Amino acid sequence: MPSLTRKMTKTGTRLRVLATFAAAASLTLALSGCTKLETQSPSSVRNAADASATEPGTGAGANGAQARAGGLGTVDCAHAKCIALTFDAGPSENSARLLDILKEKQVPATFFLLGKGHIDTYPELVRRMSDEGHEVASHTWTHKILTDADPDEIRDELERPNREIERLTGKRPTLMRPPQGRTDDTVHGICRELGLAEVLWSVTAKDYKTNDSDLITERVLDQSSRDGIILLHDIYDGTVPAVPGIIDALKKRGYVFVTVPQLMAPGEAEPGKVYR
Repeated sequence: MPSLTRKMTKTGTRLRVLATFAAAASLTLALSGCTKLETQSPSSVRNAADASATEPGTGAGANGAQARAGGLGTVDCAHAKCIALTFDAGPSENSARLLDILKEKQVPATFFLLGKGHIDTYPELVRRMSDEGHEVASHTWTHKILTDADPDEIRDELERPNREIERLTGKRPTLMRPPQGRTDDTVHGICRELGLAEVLWSVTAKDYKTNDSDLITERVLDQSSRDGIILLHDIYDGTVPAVPGIIDALKKRGYVFVTVPQLMAPGEAEPGKVYR
């Protein structure tokens, strides 16, 4: 029979291993900013809107039909196999080429724009994004991690790009993406005050780690599924060259590209809530 000392040693080792794994898991959650984070899917927004539209006496059925038609053409993501391309941290010197590609492929996208060094450096590209039918949204002014900021700093990070985007396009953003996806209850509350919904992603190529366009394409295609929200960054050299191949391959699989608001129509993203 093993001695008590040996039993205690083995038990202590197991506990230390478990504690190490638990600490690593906690660290991963903390770094992802997703601890106890409640998110809603695009399909849940659509389903809620459809359920409301069928309630007797609400008159919402006609409104739902109008919402699908308004600005969406024939796309109805309740039936079509929709997916959304989104680009963070622009505009940049690569954005004009990206817009050319999207125009040629007739694909709309959602741009989460940075303020300092981007919106203020390429205002003509912000206007072009809006004029060509893309959704223009906020990625904060300086890419400050919002969960590390005090409430006044958070408001400033969100209000400054909103003001500039509205000045340039005539439209005030209703969507934002928190840097690194890090958010919390304080951020939710301030977004609610400012009329902003938070949009995360379901597909990432981690293009900030590679300039290999083939690898970026492969990662996107491997992760894509219906109602997906693809995260890319047009500021990196390998990303824009990957976009034509991504679009062509997903179209062959039957996907229809839409903006994030179109993905949720006839529902709408609600300020202060998080979508993925």
